[in-house]
Amino acid sequence: MLIDSHCHLDKLDLTPYENDFSCFMQATVKNKIEHMLCISIDLEAYPAMSDLVKPYQNISLSVGVHPNVDEGQDPSTDELIALAENKRVVAIGETGLDYFRSEGDLTWQHERFKNHIAASKATRKPLIIHTRDAAKDTLRLLKEQGADEVGGVIHCFTEDWDFARQAMDLNFYISFSGIVTFKNAKAIQEVAKKVPADRYLIETDSPYLAPVPFRGKSNYPIYVQHVAQYLADLRETSLDIITRQSNENFRRLFNV
Repeated sequence: MLIDSHCHLDKLDLTPYENDFSCFMQATVKNKIEHMLCISIDLEAYPAMSDLVKPYQNISLSVGVHPNVDEGQDPSTDELIALAENKRVVAIGETGLDYFRSEGDLTWQHERFKNHIAASKATRKPLIIHTRDAAKDTLRLLKEQGADEVGGVIHCFTEDWDFARQAMDLNFYISFSGIVTFKNAKAIQEVAKKVPADRYLIETDSPYLAPVPFRGKSNYPIYVQHVAQYLADLRETSLDIITRQSNENFRRLFNV
């Protein structure tokens, strides 16, 4: 039984599932998906996302606003804390920095990131970190704001071993998505070989970044098995060991 530690269930293309979320959920059971963490990226969509997954006890939630979202509500620390009182919410984020899609003065991204870190520390719920072309500032702010008090996960990891080592020193886990299966992802694959067994997670980030052999197509939580198998091959171990260890790590980090 596998856990998808990061997916956007409210963004899925449900066409293969008769446009019915319940049919999709039945498919996850058939494909031995034990649990999913549905990730928030903006507060406007959060109520509908929460309602969508409410009937399913094997889905947890995060609450947060993605660093690239530049419209809609920019949450204060207090607002994030209030939303995190929901028992289904196990994490704050996704949050972080992204200098690839956003340009100009990005002070607003830094302030939003700080608010999320403060909410994480107040609620004692771990952070889900997105970072792209912003490695140095991401690590700096995590250190300066005391994020190591709570820790969390660097989701959809795309950095190098030095970044991974520093992140783990700050009590963060490293999560591998379908990107690790791409032929041009040699640096990420090297990190995947080195990360200690008790510090990695697996995810799909669905509907984005489908793993090989589905690259370029819509992604689904059931494809997490391909990430797990690829990681097992990289680490020269069994799929059962990867599954058991990543599930154990997920439960430890998110207290699920």
